[in-house]
Amino acid sequence: MSQPIAPPQPVTLAIVGCGQRGKAYARYALSHPHDCKIVAISEPRAKTQRQFADLHNVDQTLVFTTWRDLLAASAETITMVGRRLADAVIIAVQDDMHAEVTLAFAEQGYHILCEKPMANTIEDCLRMERAIKKAGIIFGMGHVLRYSEYTQAISEIVHKKTLGDLVNIVHVEPVGYYHFAHSYVRGNWAAEEKSSFVLMTKCCHDIDLLCHWFSPTTPSRISSFGSLTHFRSSNKPRLAGNVKRCVECPLQEDGCPYSATQIYLDSLKSGNRNWPVSVLTDGIPDIENVTEALKTGPYGMCVYETPNDVCDHQVVNIEFANGTTASFTMVAYTSLICERQTRMHFTHGEIVGDMQSFTVTDFRTGISKGHSFELAGGHGGGDRGLIESFVEAVRSGKQHMLGTTVEEVVKSHLTVFAAEASRKEGRVIDCIDFEKTVREKFEKGN
Repeated sequence: MSQPIAPPQPVTLAIVGCGQRGKAYARYALSHPHDCKIVAISEPRAKTQRQFADLHNVDQTLVFTTWRDLLAASAETITMVGRRLADAVIIAVQDDMHAEVTLAFAEQGYHILCEKPMANTIEDCLRMERAIKKAGIIFGMGHVLRYSEYTQAISEIVHKKTLGDLVNIVHVEPVGYYHFAHSYVRGNWAAEEKSSFVLMTKCCHDIDLLCHWFSPTTPSRISSFGSLTHFRSSNKPRLAGNVKRCVECPLQEDGCPYSATQIYLDSLKSGNRNWPVSVLTDGIPDIENVTEALKTGPYGMCVYETPNDVCDHQVVNIEFANGTTASFTMVAYTSLICERQTRMHFTHGEIVGDMQSFTVTDFRTGISKGHSFELAGGHGGGDRGLIESFVEAVRSGKQHMLGTTVEEVVKSHLTVFAAEASRKEGRVIDCIDFEKTVREKFEKGN
């Protein structure tokens, strides 16, 4: 009599950084415990660390304050028992730490899912690419837009050439007025020196998606324009006077759409304890600790008094090697919050979509058909789609389950770097020459 086949063991994950993105990916372990399990974490904020560990029932011996502590414990385990603490690591720390953390865990042989962007510099992206290829590990990139049902349905139409050849895309990322104020004026991505330029920190997965839809052809030329137009001290309302914080401002209740008291306190009073309110405190936000954060922290600063310097609007034009084209716009000043608008033009039809639904028109039949999707989680279900694909890739040992490679990830990042070079230098950039030059420079220096 044959023995019953034991069910596969869940893929084990270590989470480095238990903030918004770490939590977003970790939710899959709660809803699919047979597929994956969180077994180790590192998080410096005490309350956030404790809540995350309790939620996922992580053994206290595998709860660490820093990623270096986690790495050291892993090294000890590898030496003593010949195995890692987990199958894979999810890296969800601040952008400027991605390269260092990835290199360290790749060297120990962990499969890695890294939040976007890959890194803030070209050199770090290339260092990561080399380390990942050397380690032979599964690598996932937080380009979550690829992984929603909405996007995958469009991708199938594109790559099957259902409407003929794709010729042109017009794609808009409406960041949202209060989202931009939160993340790119007051928040972690407000200053290029401390983080990176906004096209990288906010829109690298938009550029990646355009490259994915046009593949296998690749970008050949790129141009970009943009600036910081509004969030400057010269645009501060006269009635606001010299106050530096919204809690002291006479316009906080009326007249300023960027008032921190409206964005955070009013939202909290309405019952919202999630983003963006949850970012302000360690642990569960309440009126007292959010008010204190607005009095003392960066999220309570007047948007016209902050040291931000990243673009609040930017356009990018791309020509691909086969002559096809794409235009991309990022803009802060919208009521839509990241509800991307896309128009795709084919030789025999068009697609018009908004991340929730799209309409396909076939010129040959004159028929238009709508397709709608449930928004199952963050980024239209893309967060869940990515972690689900990553877990399956790790389980099967097959990189293709993620639909991309580290080389493709690097190429789309280099396209973003080329776009920013165009904006700053005021010229059209040859993408092929740009990549050749930066790779040659990297090889000579490393």
